[in-house]
Amino acid sequence: MKKKTIYEIKGLYRDSFRITGFEFGKGKKSLCIVGSMRGNEVQQLYCCSQLVKKFRQLEEERRIRPDVKILIIPCCNPYSINTQKRFWTIDNTDINRMFPGYDLGETTQRIADGIFSQIKDYEYGIQFTSFYMSGEFIPHVRLMDEGYSDVITAMKFGMPYVVKRTVRPYDTATLNYNWQVWNTKAYSLYTSTTSRIDKKSAGQAVLSILRFCKSVGFVKYQENSDHPSIVISDKELISVRTAKSGIFEPLVKVGDSVDEGTPLAEIINPYDGSVMETLYAPRRGTLFFMHSDPITYAETAVIKMV
Repeated sequence: MKKKTIYEIKGLYRDSFRITGFEFGKGKKSLCIVGSMRGNEVQQLYCCSQLVKKFRQLEEERRIRPDVKILIIPCCNPYSINTQKRFWTIDNTDINRMFPGYDLGETTQRIADGIFSQIKDYEYGIQFTSFYMSGEFIPHVRLMDEGYSDVITAMKFGMPYVVKRTVRPYDTATLNYNWQVWNTKAYSLYTSTTSRIDKKSAGQAVLSILRFCKSVGFVKYQENSDHPSIVISDKELISVRTAKSGIFEPLVKVGDSVDEGTPLAEIINPYDGSVMETLYAPRRGTLFFMHSDPITYAETAVIKMV
């Protein structure tokens, strides 16, 4: 294992801003794994830390193919992690909306450029990322429906779901999109949580990457069981929206199978405790995502179903 500085900004009054990577193998640039890019992505950071530990063990046991190079970057925004702010601490900008970056631009553009210049030539790219809303997911892998990524390769992760998502205008400034512009097959992994550690779904994510690395021949890893994935489009997800603002009280859990008409959540009046609204399942399905903040606004998609 080789520990290296991916990018650094010298600090005037405190320690420098550094992005650290862990490199395994000495061959061609085969796989890059990127962790937290936002300050509340603690689960994503944790998943990468567990992968660093696992790949160090695989390297010591000579189970990584000698002609491949694997790079893991656990955190791209340590300043925001330290201050527990989701976005860049100075101007509240999102690094994952600044790719491919600009070395003479604003700070987050320079950071994106510093990262991307080091990782743009890898064959495969995996990013542990998070949703724009606070909530809990069924663990899954996502790929854009345009680009070099493909469903067959995505199924090699063995995650419960593979989600094909429609490319939107803001995607053009994300890491995943720009990886594919530079001919990298890029995939986004979603675990159950973001701002808190969930060891079960983190372990599931680590195993999925080991499963993927085994299937493409990067590592020797023994696992005999099958892990079939269900392939869906993001357009197939059914959103359940609120009509009222108030305290959000879920009645079911992510992963539950429900029938049409099943009560899913209640919106509680924060002053007198009365139930202002009950959300029901519009049809039979599985709960794919659920809002996790205690307060919700009106007209918010607090639940998504498959």
